[in-house]
Amino acid sequence: MTRTRPVVVTRGQLVVLREKHIDDAERDYGWRRDEELAEYDAARPISMSLRSYIQTVSDELAHPSPYRRTYAIEDAANERHIGNVMYYGYERERQQTELGITIGDREYWSRGYGTDAVRTMVRHLFGTLRLRKVYLHTLTWNDRAQVAFRRAGFKDVAQVHRAGYDFVRMELTREEFEEQESREAGA
Repeated sequence: MTRTRPVVVTRGQLVVLREKHIDDAERDYGWRRDEELAEYDAARPISMSLRSYIQTVSDELAHPSPYRRTYAIEDAANERHIGNVMYYGYERERQQTELGITIGDREYWSRGYGTDAVRTMVRHLFGTLRLRKVYLHTLTWNDRAQVAFRRAGFKDVAQVHRAGYDFVRMELTREEFEEQESREAGA
């Protein structure tokens, strides 16, 4: 049986964002069980079995939500799945959504892939969902993520305490993003 290649959603300079596929589940499972990665998400590592996780992913792929969507991040040079980027809490009326990202493959940390994935996702969201604003929350101590988000154009707007964790809320408006894109195109 021939498996079709998952659909590419959009491309950045370093990354390709594509639809998720069941073949991603085993890598995702490993990342979700990783204690350090869970700490960056202010979460506990998942404890369910791989089999249960694959069934959950299969159900999500079969019945996608209009309010959240996760895309695989691939290294554009070699099609290696290195992480995931998602939007969730999509509010059509308010024209905004929250963004989340995980670069699960440590070989790609601090090399610009996260920034490129965020910018690529934001460009896609502003273009397809007609958003006015994208926001995110990152732990106050996660300096590497904050640097990547600022490079992508996000600005700090508030400190938030939630479920025993301290976060920085960061936002990026469509106008700010378009201005940044224009500046960079003219440079």
